[in-house]
Amino acid sequence: MKRWGWLSTGVALALTLVVLAVLGAREPGPGHDVGDLAAPLPMAPRTTSSSASPPPTVPAAASPPAWMRRMQPGEKPPQFVLFSFDGAASKPHWDRIMPLAKAANAHVTGLLSGVYLVPDQDASTYTGPGHPRGLSSIGFGGSRADVALRIEYLNAAIDAGHEIGTHYNGHFCVGDEPNVGTWNTDQWNNELEQFFAIVEKARQQGFKLDPAAVRGGRTPCLEGKWDQAFPAMRGRGLAYDTSHVSLGVVWPSVQNGMWEFPMPEVRVPALGKQVVMMDFNLWYALNGAKDEPEKAAEYTQIVLDTYRSVYQAAFNGNRAPMVIGNHFNDWAGGAFSDAVVGFLSEACVRPETVCATYTEVIQWMQLQDPVVLEQLRRMPAARN
Repeated sequence: MKRWGWLSTGVALALTLVVLAVLGAREPGPGHDVGDLAAPLPMAPRTTSSSASPPPTVPAAASPPAWMRRMQPGEKPPQFVLFSFDGAASKPHWDRIMPLAKAANAHVTGLLSGVYLVPDQDASTYTGPGHPRGLSSIGFGGSRADVALRIEYLNAAIDAGHEIGTHYNGHFCVGDEPNVGTWNTDQWNNELEQFFAIVEKARQQGFKLDPAAVRGGRTPCLEGKWDQAFPAMRGRGLAYDTSHVSLGVVWPSVQNGMWEFPMPEVRVPALGKQVVMMDFNLWYALNGAKDEPEKAAEYTQIVLDTYRSVYQAAFNGNRAPMVIGNHFNDWAGGAFSDAVVGFLSEACVRPETVCATYTEVIQWMQLQDPVVLEQLRRMPAARN
C-alpha cells in the first residue's frame, strides 16, 4: 500500500486547508488497461499574478478551424471545454472516447505517463530522481506486445487531432519519497529528459508523437515546487502546465513563463460542498473512494449535474476555459467515465462551445489582442 496526500478544499481563499492522509492501492501496470491511479489531489497553490517573462510561442495551427480567429470588438470568446486524461494508457477508453469526440467535433488531451511506453523487461532503463533504478509507482508498460499495441492506439489518437502531453514518468507522490513535491530543478530536468528519451525510443518503434508537439502536462498528484519545476519545463520547450487549482473557473494566466491552466474547485450541488473537479476527488467526496458499483448511475448523475452547473456558470459569466481533469478508469462501476462521455457528447455540440486541446486554446489566445485577454483575466471567476 502507498500513502497519498490530499488537501481538502475550502469554500473561500481565506479558509484554512486541512491536510488528510489517505490510503490508495498501487495501480497495476497499463497492460491491464486500468489507466493511471490518482489519490485525492492536493491543493496546489492558487496563483493570480502574472510573471514578466512570456511563455514560449506555440506554432499556429496548420489547418485552423473556423473558430480559430481573432475576436471582433465586443465579441464573446467561445466557451472552451478541455477534457484531459492523466496516464492516457487504456485502449478501451480511447476506443470509447474517439468516436464520440469525432461525432461532436471535439479534441481531447491525453497526458501520457512515459513509463507506459517502457516494457516491464526494460524497467531498469528508467531511474526516477532519488529512487532506485527500475522503480515506478505505477508500474511499467507490460510486455513488448502491450507497448506495441499502445503505440498503435496512441497513433490513432494523434491522427484524429487529439493532443498528447506529459504526466511525467514514475508518479512519485507523497509517500513515495522523494516525492515530486520536493524535487529541485535538476531533478525535474532529469525526469523530463527521461520522458523525452522514452518518447524517442518509442518513435523508433513507430510512435508518431513529435517531441516538439509535447507542449505541457500535469504533475503527479498536482505536486511540485513551482519555482523549481517551471524552469525545467520551460527549458524543455513546454508552454503550459495544468497542475494548479483555482477557486472557480478562471482564464489561464502566465506563471514563471508558463501558461497555467488551473483545474477549478467547484460546488457539487448534490453535496453542497466544494471539490476539485477531478474524477478521483469527486469519488472521494462522494463516498471516500469506496468501490460501490451499484451506485454508478447515481454518481454519474451527480457528476453530470456538477459539470452542467459549472458549464452554465462559465458560459453565462467569464467564458473561461472549463478544465475537466480525469483518468481512464472504471471506478465506481464506471460512473466517472460515463459522466465524462455523457457531458462530452452533449456539451461539445452546443452553440458557441469548443471542446479543444490545451495547445489549441493557446493558439487561439495568441491571435487575440493582449488587452482583451487581460480584460478577460480580470473578470470574476465563474462560480456555480
